[in-house]
Amino acid sequence: MQTMMEHIIQRGEYEWEVPIGTVPGMRVPGRFFLSQELMGTLEEGAVRQLANIATLPGICRHSLAMPDIHWGYGFPIGGVGAFTMDEGVISPGGVGFDINCGVRLMTTPLGRSDLGQLKKVLQELYNTIPTGVGTKSCVKVSDHDLNRIMTEGARWTVEEGYGTERDLLWCEEQGCIEGADISHVSQKARKRGRPQCGTLGSGNHFLEVQCVEEIFDPEAAQAFGIAEGQVCIMIHCGSRGLGHQICTDHLKVLEGAAKKYRIPLADKQLACAPLTSPEGEAYLSAMACAANYAWANRQMIMHLTRDVLSRAFSLTAEEMPLVYDVTHNVAKIEEHMVDGTRTTLCVHRKGATRAFGPGCPDLPPGCNAVGQPVLIPGSMGSSSYLLRGTAGAMEKTFGSTCHGAGRVLSRSQAKKTISGESLQETLGRSGITVLAPSAGSIAEEAPDAYKPSAEVVKVVHEAGISAKVARLNPIGVIKG
Repeated sequence: MQTMMEHIIQRGEYEWEVPIGTVPGMRVPGRFFLSQELMGTLEEGAVRQLANIATLPGICRHSLAMPDIHWGYGFPIGGVGAFTMDEGVISPGGVGFDINCGVRLMTTPLGRSDLGQLKKVLQELYNTIPTGVGTKSCVKVSDHDLNRIMTEGARWTVEEGYGTERDLLWCEEQGCIEGADISHVSQKARKRGRPQCGTLGSGNHFLEVQCVEEIFDPEAAQAFGIAEGQVCIMIHCGSRGLGHQICTDHLKVLEGAAKKYRIPLADKQLACAPLTSPEGEAYLSAMACAANYAWANRQMIMHLTRDVLSRAFSLTAEEMPLVYDVTHNVAKIEEHMVDGTRTTLCVHRKGATRAFGPGCPDLPPGCNAVGQPVLIPGSMGSSSYLLRGTAGAMEKTFGSTCHGAGRVLSRSQAKKTISGESLQETLGRSGITVLAPSAGSIAEEAPDAYKPSAEVVKVVHEAGISAKVARLNPIGVIKG
């Protein structure tokens, strides 16, 4: 009997196929992107999950995974699945529990030489932005406010004075998915979300002070407003308890829906419902509420960051513009070319980033010729990258690319094998200051727990599904 790995066929230097028949019921092949150097990180369980996605009704062309692929819930992390609207399904396992976990990058007029007071500034950021498990926002959100946050997203924060109109233009979907319906959000989810808008959370979430070390594409860098030597701020977080509870609530409903609509599941974690069913539409609208909340959350954190830097360096918000904000845990209705026909699809991205190419809709001002900004965070001691979307992504991956480095050690494994205190000291000696609620939270997000970000980015660049624009190195990190 063949193992999952023995089924894999190489289709290009960085492209690999999991053929139909690898698991029973596959409707399309699986396709993933990986270098020979990263093949040793590939988990058999993640390959099986990629094959399982291909068994779902209405799946289009391929099930897909990016080079940060690793085992997850239902879909592998790094997984992408596009489904037709008439026959396809919606699955929370293809979105994740942290709905609209995403990344935003903000520039400043500062250079590295301006950061003599970095530790002081970093400590002020740490004191200002609620970080870690159970933290509550400094902004009081009423029930009415929460309704607006879930339906208006980042627009609510801007209208309340926590940002600028320009921020919305440089945000995927302008910071709001339409179709959000608060009637599909439980009271328990609302209770969890109300005190958390403007908080960083825990796990792999972070706020990082970075410096632009290298520019690969001057034209795109100019369009995105980023320059070598510039100090930037990267924020990584999602929808907090609200999104987690929405996922939990609707998973129970969709487990029953899969049975009701007689959808055979290769894995019960792929619980789903037809996109046109009441259960599927309810999850999509609740997911939109959580996605909008996450955009408001990141906008609020950026506003708090601007406040700290304004006091420390006498800067205005206009001097600290948003480069972009992207989500990497979401399902969205998009149009893509399929067999020469423009087709409306529901594209699930689970640990994968949208990477629309030149000429596509929903690009920020001045980016039509270069494509969408794409943000790929590193892992505390490694580089993060700014990329751009490509025509290749539109052709091969429904406009998708990787979302980060991808784990090779679970959080529990990392804490067993890595000392947080020692790592904090080591990073400090290399010029990276790290602040976190505990040593354990540093250990579980250690660079050694992840694939090398440079190699992951090399794969998507060489495969043509996104292109390198700039490399940024961390100099100060706040971990959730």
